[in-house]
Amino acid sequence: MVLANDMVGSRTWFGGILQRTGLRRNGGDKILDYTLTLTEEKRLQRLRDRCLVPFDETRPDHQESLTALWYVAFPNVRLTGLVSEQWKDMGWQGPNPSTDFRGCGFTSLENLLFFARTYPVSFHRLLHKQEGKRALWEYPFAVAGINVTYMLIQMLDLFSDKPRCIPGMNFVKMLGEDEEAFDVLFCIAFEMVDGQWLAMNASYMQFNDVLQATRIQLERELSLEDTHRVQDLPAYNLLYK
Repeated sequence: MVLANDMVGSRTWFGGILQRTGLRRNGGDKILDYTLTLTEEKRLQRLRDRCLVPFDETRPDHQESLTALWYVAFPNVRLTGLVSEQWKDMGWQGPNPSTDFRGCGFTSLENLLFFARTYPVSFHRLLHKQEGKRALWEYPFAVAGINVTYMLIQMLDLFSDKPRCIPGMNFVKMLGEDEEAFDVLFCIAFEMVDGQWLAMNASYMQFNDVLQATRIQLERELSLEDTHRVQDLPAYNLLYK
């Protein structure tokens, strides 16, 4: 299946879509003055470092992670190679998944693998499109995951010196409580994407509309006063292990 250009693309192009449609401040244009704790600062820097690592198909550890993702997705199906038509069954654009990481990086693979291992019921439900009235042209699962990771990086403004909006501030507090907060948030956001997809009766040409609606909903939840842990988000209840 050939993907619509409005869903995926190079880092610059896809980032442009998000910048045009989603860089709004929750609660107006007020910029927050938030001082990070030492733990928050260290964990945020480690997350930034993670997000800067490109996927490298020549690295054994990256190859192992990609292979591991296949076998948690399809435990009873032997993978014939890192370049194989089989990858399309997981929702990659072509036989070589490495070409799809141009819009993000290794973190997106880590997010998918975390999702599969931590919330396998939710992961397989979304992978196999097991619930709801599905579209004739469904969103491709793996590439959608890459888009979700990139959306979160943009939404949380991770590469600013410090949080500049309420959702970003609350996320950093969550990160201070749990270093896996970003990975859990990815799983929540992916569940929200699928929920929005079904609610909007969308087709894959409308994926960016779905992603934008998810971003707005997630920003609202991250702005709630009683959100101290990522598990406090209302949408966390969408996840099943």
